[in-house]
Amino acid sequence: MGILQSLQDAGYETNQTLTDLYTEYRAERPEMSMHYQDWTLPEPTADAYTDSIMSEAKDFSDTAVIVIGRSGGENADLPTDMYGVIHGTYDLANVVSSAPDNFDFTRCAYTNNGSYDDFEEGESYLELSRTEEDLVEKVCSEFDHVIVVVNANNTMELSWVDEYEQIGAVILAPGTGASGFAALGEIINGTVNPSGKTVDTFVRDLTATPYYNNIGNHSYNNVKDLNDQGVAADPSSMGNLSFVNYVEGIYVGYKFYETAAEEGLLKYEDYVQYPFGYGLSYTTFEKEIQNFKDSGDTISFDVEVTNTGDVAGRDVVEIYFTPPYENGGIEKASVNLIQFEKTEELKPGASAKVSFEIAKEDMASYDSEGIKIQDGGYILEAGEYTVSVRSDSHTVEDEETFQVEKDIDYSKDGRESDMETAVNQFQEYARGDFEQLSRKDGFANYEEACAAPAEEQYVMSDEVREKVIESAVGTYDGTKYNDDGDEMPTMEADNGLTLYQLTGLDYNDPKWEELLDQLSFDDMAKLINIGGWQTTEVKSVGKIATSDCDGPAGLSNFVTGAYGTAYPSEVLMAQTWNQSLAYELGQCMGQEYKEANNYGWYGPAMNTHRSAFAGRNFEYYSEDGVLAGRIAANQVNGAAEHGVYAYIKHFALNDQEINRTSMLMTFSSEQAIREIYLKPFEIAVKGFEGTSQAVMSSFNWIGTVPSCANSNLLNNVLRDEWGFVGMVETDYDGSYGYMITDHSIRNGNDLMLGFGSAESNLLEDHSATAVKAMRQACKNILYTIGNSGYYTVDEDPAGIMTNMTKIFLTVDVIVALVLLGVEAIVILRYLKKKKAVSAE
Repeated sequence: MGILQSLQDAGYETNQTLTDLYTEYRAERPEMSMHYQDWTLPEPTADAYTDSIMSEAKDFSDTAVIVIGRSGGENADLPTDMYGVIHGTYDLANVVSSAPDNFDFTRCAYTNNGSYDDFEEGESYLELSRTEEDLVEKVCSEFDHVIVVVNANNTMELSWVDEYEQIGAVILAPGTGASGFAALGEIINGTVNPSGKTVDTFVRDLTATPYYNNIGNHSYNNVKDLNDQGVAADPSSMGNLSFVNYVEGIYVGYKFYETAAEEGLLKYEDYVQYPFGYGLSYTTFEKEIQNFKDSGDTISFDVEVTNTGDVAGRDVVEIYFTPPYENGGIEKASVNLIQFEKTEELKPGASAKVSFEIAKEDMASYDSEGIKIQDGGYILEAGEYTVSVRSDSHTVEDEETFQVEKDIDYSKDGRESDMETAVNQFQEYARGDFEQLSRKDGFANYEEACAAPAEEQYVMSDEVREKVIESAVGTYDGTKYNDDGDEMPTMEADNGLTLYQLTGLDYNDPKWEELLDQLSFDDMAKLINIGGWQTTEVKSVGKIATSDCDGPAGLSNFVTGAYGTAYPSEVLMAQTWNQSLAYELGQCMGQEYKEANNYGWYGPAMNTHRSAFAGRNFEYYSEDGVLAGRIAANQVNGAAEHGVYAYIKHFALNDQEINRTSMLMTFSSEQAIREIYLKPFEIAVKGFEGTSQAVMSSFNWIGTVPSCANSNLLNNVLRDEWGFVGMVETDYDGSYGYMITDHSIRNGNDLMLGFGSAESNLLEDHSATAVKAMRQACKNILYTIGNSGYYTVDEDPAGIMTNMTKIFLTVDVIVALVLLGVEAIVILRYLKKKKAVSAE
């Protein structure tokens, strides 16, 4: 469903002359692939809008619709230097890489629309091009009523809309999927009342964000020997050892701007145009907190929502908390989303009560710097806590307070939601040596912390060099993990068991060990290594071949040929702020997967919108982990009803595309890792209600350890702390100089998303320790598959299916997707007149 069709279906006529002008100018879209990006923004130049065309347009309608679109994709971030793209200086391959043919993160181009450059020096892809600026100026000079539709998943700079009084409405409609745009026309004509909210903070100047100087490429400058060795040892190596520092710490998105404004560092309105959680409606609401109660470990309350306008509508109840902060103490943001719910439709004058119960432990801070807890841990500090209901992150509607009399140190007895007590797992090797942004003295270190990395940080230390060598193809030595005291597991036993017989048994049931005894060494090696959009058949245990499908937004498997509905982007899903609808979407997707007999889903993706320029922000929900986690958890649980195992991804800190497969060492404090970047995964894992779950690890490194071989992440946190039971798979196993099967399985990663064709996939260590690691990985794979839709059937599938099924499927979910569009499309600025008008 396109924009024109949506407008026409809503009763509008559209101007065919203008439609022809655009399609004749360029009918096809610029190429956006994994390995090359054409960032061109096709737009007729101002002289195309002749006097006759504009005269006809004004006779046709008194309202104009301007659509501004931006693309994004995997393996490339959105350019911060469009002038460099235009003039060919943006591509860094020949500058930084020992394998420039492999290094394709910046391989791109742009074609100007006119005889001038569309972008000047210093301008980014998320600003208007000169041709777009000319378009806006032309339209606003000719029309009194202008609607702007922003069709972009990444937050753009939109200050220009405030410069034109003719712009009466700004509508945020990111990737809408197959039919989400059906709602647009109905929103414009007032047939339906939108209730979407922003999932990110829209700032006026992206170059003034805390992260801006610490995204993109930061190559070490003293490692040419390592880059050359890496390429020689593994032809798939990117040849560019690099790093990124998460200098802003926990102050991501709105958490920075709300806190910085409170501390007096900045004037909020000068920096923020549209807050997080912001969106307009054709009606108005009032909210009041009632029945607030402190029950010791929890607080509970109701929020009464009243429609005070004259149009029926729905609203989001956003709950935030403000913790006490001591100057120079544990870092804390002044505003933190903790829960949210969406009302049903309320008629004018009607009210509804929404009830909340919140665990106080969810307000605890993680002390990774040893301010109060030496080895790290969660702590709920003494003081006054404020709980507020807000219309967005900045606008308080009502609030209550409660008191914590003394510090509650969860590093001693653990949080109730944890299986094991959380202590530092990453701080030692991930913290880095950069200056982290601190609230101390009103963010006194802002300029220093948020500057570009100092020269000395581009020099790799001997300690980091040693860690790289330990994890690189050609120099990795897995025997260091071997323990002479380990006992060789049984292999190739004849126990007569099949996987189907174990479906539904507890993970610790002894029969799993009997089943595993039947596997041969080759069985295990094959099962572990051949995981590219599938898991392989293992006859010795009656395991069938299965298929896994790519894409967070729908069924898509090029191996089996199974394709389904194109669902909207996760940004648009999150803009609904509707957990129940997310569950229904999961159910819809799960039904498609079930009908296609494809139960593995490479999604949902739930990394953080740390930067507006991240290429895969369209696949991720939000800048906020609570919003992302709760939407994702519901989507996963909905799909699980149909036996789908979702590979929640990319675990973890995979928040930019540049250098993602280039041994990208991501440095961050453990507080930020846990409170920001692991938060959505934690919520999804702890909130899982199904029988079969999975995780996809990420390409990047956390500090000096590859995520796909990080036992602290995959075992200590994921399994031991959070209680995850299931399998972990790598992202695509292109080897890349460090994705080593032996290394991965010894550290909690069970399955390789590839075809076992690289030298780094070889499993040649027959020691007891190595075989035990292989066996454990196979158990996790078998348990996950055995409790999925493949095996929760009435008959052993090994007897009726021995290969992947080739199916093409499209399920009619148009009604659900239109509903999604109605709830997700965000009105950023009011329509001046809600009347039926012709438009184009």
